[in-house]
Amino acid sequence: MPEPSPTRPKRRGRLLRFSAALLVLSAVVAYLVVQYVAGGGGARGCKVVSGTGDGTSYEFTPEQAANAASIAAVGSGRGMPERAVAIALATAIQESGLRNIEHGDRDSLGLFQQRPSQGWGSEQEIMDPDYAAGMFYAHLARVPNYTDLPLTQAAQQVQRSGYPEAYAKHEPDATLLAAALTGHAAATLTCDGRPEHTATATGPDAVRAALVRDFGRDALQETGAEVGGTAVPSPSPSPSVTATARGRTVTVPVPQGARTDATGRDERERGWQLAHWAVANSSALHIDRVAYAGREWTGGNGGGKWRTTGAEVAGGAERSVGTVRIVTGQ
Repeated sequence: MPEPSPTRPKRRGRLLRFSAALLVLSAVVAYLVVQYVAGGGGARGCKVVSGTGDGTSYEFTPEQAANAASIAAVGSGRGMPERAVAIALATAIQESGLRNIEHGDRDSLGLFQQRPSQGWGSEQEIMDPDYAAGMFYAHLARVPNYTDLPLTQAAQQVQRSGYPEAYAKHEPDATLLAAALTGHAAATLTCDGRPEHTATATGPDAVRAALVRDFGRDALQETGAEVGGTAVPSPSPSPSVTATARGRTVTVPVPQGARTDATGRDERERGWQLAHWAVANSSALHIDRVAYAGREWTGGNGGGKWRTTGAEVAGGAERSVGTVRIVTGQ
């Protein structure tokens, strides 16, 4: 009988070690993928900080920032309070990592993983962030006393998730985002502003279209407003969007003083909501600068930070300028 080859056990051992290493690597990759989808991983270019100066912050990507800004804009457009926006944002962070994904459990889709088969809308509708957010708020508004409920309980009343406690861990990040994106906290959201090469449209007209998409036409325009040199009629005297015919600037007037706009927000909150919205969309829309109330954000080589311009600051207090200025790269 021939003796067994001494090389076979060695080969078998190497194969087992290789297989074990491959399994470990696969597990690590799977973990990273899950963290990326559910927790805001990847190349981060945006950051929101606490307006109280306590040092808390949340870092996320330009894609996530734009989706979060849309969710907040839809909420304020419906007259929903800041707490509702925080609930919606925490839900979207948990369900999709604030990404408009085309897959999920069974037929779940989009930011909130809504299911066409459960009456949330068609696939095309659910993949529209503004529609999806509107549907979430419509269901949330039917929850009795939802503002007084724990966040995870309010979200669960809408989502009916198999993991009802999952939303709670995202409440701190969602609260920071909601404060910035509803305008409650000034100059707290920044992005590096690196342009996305996949942008389908840029320039003042693209900014205007995105503003109308998220906030609604009536909330942003007034009779006689001009965008790109073209008059834009509107039936009601609400804030307008204007853009110079020669330049790259979109100017968005906001209510003066203690007056409120159609969303119920006063001048300061409305102004900072629009300013933060522009920063959140800076990569997608190739926005270079945003200015409001004596502060200016500059992307790209400008570092993506808010700085005091000095023009509208007296005694350390911010004074209103009545407009948000958005300067595009094209």
